[in-house]
Amino acid sequence: MRIPLFRPLAALSMGLLIGAAAWSPEATAQAIDDSLIRQARDAFQKRDKARLAMLKTVALDSRYPLATWVDYWELSSRLREAQVPEVEAFYARWPGSYVEDRLRNDWLLELGKRRDWANVAREYPRFRMDDDREVTCYALVASQQAGQPVVDAARRAWMAQKEADDGCQLMAQTLFDAHQFSETDVWRKLRQAVEFNRQKQARAIAGLLGEAVAKPLNDIFDNPARYLARKAGSGGRQADHLTALALARLAAADPAQAARQLDDGWSRRLDADDAAWAWAITARQAGFALLPDALDWTRKAWARLKKRDAQDPDWTDDTLAWHARVWLRLGQGEERWTGVLRCIEAMNVEERNSPVWQYWRGRALLALAKPGTAGQAQRQEGTALLQALAPQLGYYGQLASEDLGAPQALPPRPTPLTPTERDAMRRHPGLQRSLAMLDIGLRSEAVREWNFSLIGLSDRELLSAAQIACEREIWDRCINSSEKTRAEFDMAQRFPTPHSEDLLPRANAIGLDPAYAYGLIRQESRFITSARSGVGANGLMQVMPATAKWTAKKIGMSDYRPELLSERSVNLKLGTAYLKLVLDDMDGSQALAAAAYNAGPNRPRRWRDGPVLEPAMWVENVPFTETRDYVKKVLSNATYYAGLMSGKPASLKARLGSSIGPRTTPPPALDADLP
Repeated sequence: MRIPLFRPLAALSMGLLIGAAAWSPEATAQAIDDSLIRQARDAFQKRDKARLAMLKTVALDSRYPLATWVDYWELSSRLREAQVPEVEAFYARWPGSYVEDRLRNDWLLELGKRRDWANVAREYPRFRMDDDREVTCYALVASQQAGQPVVDAARRAWMAQKEADDGCQLMAQTLFDAHQFSETDVWRKLRQAVEFNRQKQARAIAGLLGEAVAKPLNDIFDNPARYLARKAGSGGRQADHLTALALARLAAADPAQAARQLDDGWSRRLDADDAAWAWAITARQAGFALLPDALDWTRKAWARLKKRDAQDPDWTDDTLAWHARVWLRLGQGEERWTGVLRCIEAMNVEERNSPVWQYWRGRALLALAKPGTAGQAQRQEGTALLQALAPQLGYYGQLASEDLGAPQALPPRPTPLTPTERDAMRRHPGLQRSLAMLDIGLRSEAVREWNFSLIGLSDRELLSAAQIACEREIWDRCINSSEKTRAEFDMAQRFPTPHSEDLLPRANAIGLDPAYAYGLIRQESRFITSARSGVGANGLMQVMPATAKWTAKKIGMSDYRPELLSERSVNLKLGTAYLKLVLDDMDGSQALAAAAYNAGPNRPRRWRDGPVLEPAMWVENVPFTETRDYVKKVLSNATYYAGLMSGKPASLKARLGSSIGPRTTPPPALDADLP
């Protein structure tokens, strides 16, 4: 049955005829007629411009509380034909709102495609989110066209670009043609694109250097081994660069074969810089695969670097990070820490100062410090790094605090929010719109509106916004808003314990640490009961349908049906049962079990093979970035939950355990088929 275009005006009176000032979030479900916004979104998705225009008129004329979005969708649908005056009129209707800045983002992209540099230059300074790399590149072209110096900023923007797009390619072409980007800049970016297998981007970059590079690059991506056997050569700078690219692509599929090729001659025939980079990428790929030869190949990369009399390699931070991980995993004694420190010090300043490398740099300096006064400077520097990190909330702050002698103390709870503070956030127009859209199921739009509304808020305002979300059990907005505070920290907001009436009895009944279960759920779904991933994982604990079926059979749940997985109690029952089975399979290691829950049990079973490691070192070498971050966050979350539940600081290192290495006993027979 077709939804009517709009309901009779009398039926809309509560929602359409009220002003924003009179709108209270507690009444949003009753106050807003949802058919208009749904029809508008449907028309936008179907590119029905005529229907959108009609709905926009209704929304604006009736002062519909969500008219901002109807207006945005209508103008977005015809932005290619829009002109400056009507865009400015849109801004004037919705000043300071999310849709104003969202449209500005879209409009800047359109102006860039039009090569309208005067309007790009005028518009860009007003772009509050400033989170679109392509817009940044267009803005830099506009500045360059106006004669402003942009080379350093343009180089940083280009190297940070991950996907090919018109704006950054145009910027690179413009600066290359103006001799402000050199061939060295282009080859550096091309190496990066090849390293990360960004083929579309790599081909666009190669086009700057002409057919002599673009054509061989196609052969390299198609079959690097064949290119090395038939077409690669040495004796020229460009030929060496292309050979190194081919070796890098070969290493992505087979690091051992790339190492053999280098050992069999390419390492000697190539220029030292190209040989060092080819070895560096081979070692990086071997580190990712946890191969035992990774350390030897890392040594060879750095040895070739010395032959070109350079101590500062032109390698990506990602490659340097993997070399540091290789040293942590396979190095021994002083050489381990010297290698880790050398890799970290070669990183860009921003990466070097990130919590992960600040922590390991501090550990390396302390490990290398000689006894007595000879090592005093290194000890002081290493201790200072850990002391700076220890108060920071999160995994590395917790580790640093314990390295300095005690578990991280929970910060004091802020003073209670006043009625005035809470009321101010209840009246915030952006938060009101977000709550209204959440009430009618438009979660994607609601989350974007909410996040934009938090920009520039003080800690007290953020805590007030978080409290509104907590009280309405919108747990993801509650947590995310509270996490943005900079000086006042409400840990109960950041680590809430919803659904305790279901979770606590179930966890206690099966011998599962409730803090660990809460830490995992917080990371999996932020307590959104309706959460569903792109691969089909469902509910609070993001259980896959096949896993749910298998677990139900294991625990004797004979009445299980797939549709029950979306029910909170069933999801918690199956999720906690599966987590306990995984934990038992991993010898009680919470780090291994978290990795297994995220990536499947078979991977961490393989990842634990090799040397026996301090758990923090093992976690750092988890190959998948998503899983590595997941393990850190789950265990950090669990530690904070344990502290909040017990009322005293809890130990992350106790949760990590003493060591991780190959299994010493056979896996439980019951769980040989654990999915």
